[in-house]
Amino acid sequence: MKRKAKTIIHVNQHIIKSNSKNDERHPVLTCKHRKENNYAHEAVILDNDGNECARVIYRPDNPLSCGAKVWIETYNEVNLIKDKYATVESECLENNCQR
Repeated sequence: MKRKAKTIIHVNQHIIKSNSKNDERHPVLTCKHRKENNYAHEAVILDNDGNECARVIYRPDNPLSCGAKVWIETYNEVNLIKDKYATVESECLENNCQR
């Protein structure tokens, strides 16, 4: 089986701040795949069958109640790594950041 190239989704905090300061709506997500960069307000992460696994969202005009303008949503189980040397642990997440 051929190995797939890694894709990185980067959240640009400088653009978030600039958008707030200048009342603009430039995309803050950069999707880096191989030598290509694409910019967006939302990124949908798909599994190998093409089903949505998670979504990265930038909504400055409709932030979460905690004030977050960028967040990740998923209905899948989430494994948290508490520090970079720890093993992966499955945990239930408390919904501290609700709309």
